[in-house]
This record gives sequence, structure tokens and C-alpha cells, in this order.
Amino acid sequence: MLNIAFFEVEPWEKDYLQAAMSVLSRKFVNQLTLSFYAEHLDSQNVVKCSDVDVLSIFIFSKIDKKMLDKMPKLKHVNTMSTGFDHIDLEECAKRGITVSNVPSYGENTVAEHAFALLLCISRKILPSVKQTQRGNFTTGPTLRGFDLRGKTLGVIGTGRIGKHAIRMGKGFEMDVVGFDAFPDQKAAQELGFTYVDLDTLLAKSDVITIHAPLLPSTVHTINKKNVDKIKKGCVLINTARGKLVETEALLYGIEQGIFGAVGLDVLEEEPGLLEEKQLLSRGYDNVDMKTLLQEHTLIEYDNVLITPHNAFNSAEALTRILDTSIENISAYMGHTPLNIVKKQ
Repeated sequence: MLNIAFFEVEPWEKDYLQAAMSVLSRKFVNQLTLSFYAEHLDSQNVVKCSDVDVLSIFIFSKIDKKMLDKMPKLKHVNTMSTGFDHIDLEECAKRGITVSNVPSYGENTVAEHAFALLLCISRKILPSVKQTQRGNFTTGPTLRGFDLRGKTLGVIGTGRIGKHAIRMGKGFEMDVVGFDAFPDQKAAQELGFTYVDLDTLLAKSDVITIHAPLLPSTVHTINKKNVDKIKKGCVLINTARGKLVETEALLYGIEQGIFGAVGLDVLEEEPGLLEEKQLLSRGYDNVDMKTLLQEHTLIEYDNVLITPHNAFNSAEALTRILDTSIENISAYMGHTPLNIVKKQ
């Protein structure tokens, strides 16, 4: 008997996963008990998982020591995401729990969302739509945007998603510079961009788009110490992880006119915003309340465009996430680990 629990799944995903798990059950001659939950795993509903062997979650399910203590039989965690900063990998390793992720599912999907935010900003899409809805079909200075052609695009993080963003930037005839801890010079030559150090990228870029992973070394890549180095009027786009940008620096940059506009799909205290009314009781007892309040302020700025961590959310990307998650669980059941992540 193998107990598997899936959290943060939609009805159609449940049907998709049930069909796949039925195939796996026959393949491994194993009886599976499946549980599906639309909500994320938290300190209240974890009691339903006391005998779970395999857990599949998304980014809003926080797995730490307290949660693991309540799942003594747990042996494998699959996160239906590329990022895994919501999981205490060190604690999992101590308990012999393997953790798998989905390393590749939506490189183009996330990059497209980054450019959707950028185009909404550059061509004043939202205020244009709102004005038209009010019956005003005129144009003028308040709706005047700017061309991307000829502007410098700075890409922080030139991995799979970053490379797609670079191709898109080149498609708009932008000049592209990149920053990465591990430069891919072959890709730079093939795609026609140049690697520079971070300070140079900040100083030269008309648009900065962030596609770096969240690691101890990348927390607050943009911060209070370097925000003044950014080119005046720069547009900042972040579809990666909220903690890559220090919220206080973000507010300062907006108030000082360093950022002409900002497009965000992620926020530093995202779980706090999601569960704001029940922060302490729902497992987010380490939320930075100051940052949470600052993020409320961010939402009120006219030149700040925020979407609710939606960059991944295309039909094609979600199907790829499910397929890889099924492969990860199948690999665990077959004792052939796949896409295993470890503390870096």
C-alpha cells in the first residue's frame, strides 16, 4: 500500500493525475491510495497526511521541520514547480526523504509573461483599456508609451527562461546584455548578446528582467546598496522569485524615479499576502510584517503592475508540469530517482 497526497490541484488536474496513477498502479503491481486537495498544505490540514508516503505540492505548501514531524511515514516530496525554496531540503535529507522538482516546463511560458508585463507597461495597455471602458476614445500624452526597439534589455539569469527572454528581446530589436554567475558564452555568441557584470547591467539597461533562481547567493540581487546604480527611468520586470528584489529598495526606487515602471509576478512576502488574515495559525509565522505592509503600498502605485504569480499558468505549461510530476513519482516507485534536488 502506497499513500500519495496531492495538494493545490484543480479538478481537471485531479482527473489527469488519477488516470496516470491508475497506470502506475498496474505497472508496479502496487495498491495506491490517492488523496487530492485544492488547498495548499498547512499546519491545519496536515493532520490528513499522517500516513502519507508520497506528497505532491506546489509553491504555497511550506515543508519545514514542524510539518515533517507530522508526516512520519513520508519518503518522497514532489514539488510541481522549478523552485524549491518552500521546502527544507536539509531537514528532508536528515530524514531520508527525497525531493524532486520540475526543472523544465515553461521556459517560453514565463518569458512570454515577462514580455506581456513589459508590453502592458510600454504601451500603457491597462490605462488605455480603462479609459475606453469609460467611453473615452481619445489618445494623448497620458497614454503615450515607448518603443522597445533600440532599448537595452538587461537579463539577470541566462538559464532556460532567460535565454527565451533574450530571443524575445532580440525579436523586438533590442540590444541585450546579460548577467549570470555561470556565463554561457556559446549562447551569447549564438543569440547575439553580451555578458557584463551586475553593476554595468544596472547602469546600462532601459529594461531589466529577472530570471535567476533563488539561492542564498541571489537573495536581494537588487537591494538598497545597488538600487542607486540603476539607470534612471528603468523598467523592472520580475517573474522569478520575490526575494530576488528587496522590497524596501523597490519602493525607494519607485519613489525616487529610478524605476519608471515595475512589472511583478512575484513578491517577497507572497505567502503572507496569500494568507494574510491567518498568518500565524496557517504556518507562516516568520512573515516579515514590515515587508508585507510595504507590498500593500506597492499595489497602490499607478506605475506598478502586479499579477498573482501567474506566469506559469498556461494550459500547455500545466500539462508539462503534471507529466513531469508523474514521471518523478513513477521514478520514485521504481527506485530510479529522477529530478532530485539537494541543498546547494
